[in-house]
Amino acid sequence: MKIHKEGRRILFFTLLALLAVNLLLFRYNAENDGFNKVFAGISVIMFLILLQFFRSPARRLFTHEDLIIAPADGKVVVIEDVMEPEYFDDMRKQISIFMSPINVHITRNPISGIVRYFKYHPGNYLVAWHPKSSTKNERTTVVVESEAGPLVLFRQIAGAMARRIVWYVNEGDEVSQGEEFGFIKFGSRVDIFVPLDTEIKVEIGEKVKGGQTVIAQLKTPPASLF
Repeated sequence: MKIHKEGRRILFFTLLALLAVNLLLFRYNAENDGFNKVFAGISVIMFLILLQFFRSPARRLFTHEDLIIAPADGKVVVIEDVMEPEYFDDMRKQISIFMSPINVHITRNPISGIVRYFKYHPGNYLVAWHPKSSTKNERTTVVVESEAGPLVLFRQIAGAMARRIVWYVNEGDEVSQGEEFGFIKFGSRVDIFVPLDTEIKVEIGEKVKGGQTVIAQLKTPPASLF
């Protein structure tokens, strides 16, 4: 399994810091050998937890022009009709995926097409499942004109632990379904907004995998394989 590029610097300096602290303890705190061993064990566990967070597993991506593919690993926590005020200013169907700290935190393009809108919003760090996190937290908003025609909006949202959102797209870019469009560090959420006549293929509480799970189908002729 590969380590994602966003984690290499963090992992390197974390490893150096943990090694330095442990060496200092064993050198200058030798009389407390029990404590030193416990701290060393905790250090190993902490590093392994950090290591798994930045993992980048190989994925066999599923693609189709009128299907919306999960943009991230996690659990579906919202499926509802809402007013989307930032770009559409009308009613859309919202699907939200909560990513816990143990999920892979790569975010992927849910659809292929052209990026028609992009904006980064600084903000708060409410817990990712809070109803206002979609409009109050640090976030990015991306709108893609899909190959099938309809516009699809998706949003990276920082959570209580997430302190940095990374993105790799800009307005005018051509994006491919399943490819990485960003990364959110330490717990987060992704919202997807689609037309109201879109057919939802997942349920609340369902676990999904980025780049693989079909979460919705756009209403476009002719009928697709789904």
